[in-house]
Amino acid sequence: MTRPDEDAIRSCGTKPTAAAGLLVAMMLLLAAVGSQAQTYQVIHDFAGGLDGSEPTSGVTLDAAGNLYGTTFEGDALTGTVYRLVHKSSSWVLMPLYLFPYEGSGGSIPYARVIFGKDGSLYGTAAFGGNLQGCSGGCGAVFNMKPTPNPPITPLSPWIETPLYVFAGGTDGANPFGADIIFDQAGNLYGTTYNGGGGSCTGGCGTVYKLTPSSGSWTESILYTFTQNGDAQHPWGGVTFDTAGNLYGTTVYGGAYGKGAIYELTPAGAGWTETVLYSFTGGTDGANPYAGVIFDQSGNLYGATSAGGSGNGGTVFELTASKGSWTFNLLYSFSGASGQFSAGPLANLAFDSAGNLYGTAHGAGAYNFGSAFKLTSGAGGWTYTSLHDFTGGNDGGYPRSSIAFDKNGNMYGTAAQGGTGSSGNCSGPCGVIFEITP
Repeated sequence: MTRPDEDAIRSCGTKPTAAAGLLVAMMLLLAAVGSQAQTYQVIHDFAGGLDGSEPTSGVTLDAAGNLYGTTFEGDALTGTVYRLVHKSSSWVLMPLYLFPYEGSGGSIPYARVIFGKDGSLYGTAAFGGNLQGCSGGCGAVFNMKPTPNPPITPLSPWIETPLYVFAGGTDGANPFGADIIFDQAGNLYGTTYNGGGGSCTGGCGTVYKLTPSSGSWTESILYTFTQNGDAQHPWGGVTFDTAGNLYGTTVYGGAYGKGAIYELTPAGAGWTETVLYSFTGGTDGANPYAGVIFDQSGNLYGATSAGGSGNGGTVFELTASKGSWTFNLLYSFSGASGQFSAGPLANLAFDSAGNLYGTAHGAGAYNFGSAFKLTSGAGGWTYTSLHDFTGGNDGGYPRSSIAFDKNGNMYGTAAQGGTGSSGNCSGPCGVIFEITP
């Protein structure tokens, strides 16, 4: 299996040693008296058993305010899908599905689950499925619905149905961090990190479309990434503009090999790719795992995991004018020496006032990551830390997007830290957090 990037990201999160215990306790005490940190609370500690461990990509909210998400590992070390319900003054987690080891419907989800128009959940698993085309499996796109009452099994009360299983060839392989999206007709779009074509190890990746018909789904490859200056290895998925064009990022490739931003435009029976920007690895940043989002004016916003003036990644804007795009640097994070992927690894999010929110994987006051807000003003964008993670009970190394409820409360996940370790995790198991405005 080809996933050197995820192995490197995960290696950053290690269990604090006993010698560091006093330091972490002091950090937590200092954080507790900060005005920003008082809005932060952990609402679930993962224990590494049936509830899972290492939550990766954040949460999705339903209309009632319940949270849905995935964990990278779980009871069988192959991941879970869960629901977190607010009851009285506490939150209660219910495992919805435990992925079997190298299951035929996929295993090890890296991305969030989302709701379709039918009210059921849709998502991707990075491995499992076809075990012949890839080591550990090539991954799958799946749908999840509640089982009839009583559930078929109390350990997995929802039914997982694979919509498409990747074969690892020209159809793609290993949909890592990409949230899938729907168009108005109900078709699904996403990316695979590997597979497709080109001479990249394991393939340079693809952008795909799944079309429903008579109870089944048919895959169409919209674009296969190659080499020689092309974008390579998409991680963060795609997003539509109002004209139906698709936009995304790749971790590598581009003119300098440090990643790129691309556009896919419908052209007859196919799609045409245009590289809008190639990262140099300098002050502009490098290796964007996060995808891009639009503001109301049609400008693109995203983040890089590395590079920048502080060597901790960047937040950027791309503005369109007269057929071209201009890169604007909004903020540079500071990373520790030798730190891998200190910057954001998941998509940013806007609030209704136009402020940007996200998490940084390893930046922040203690180098365990941060949840942050960027506010636009006459002098540029101002950074505000909503919480600096310590790697202790509050969590650490967030690889999460930020989700808002109707009251403006913010929710996300941190892949490490927490109090829930019960011997089932190689390190602390991670947390779900809430930040109240």
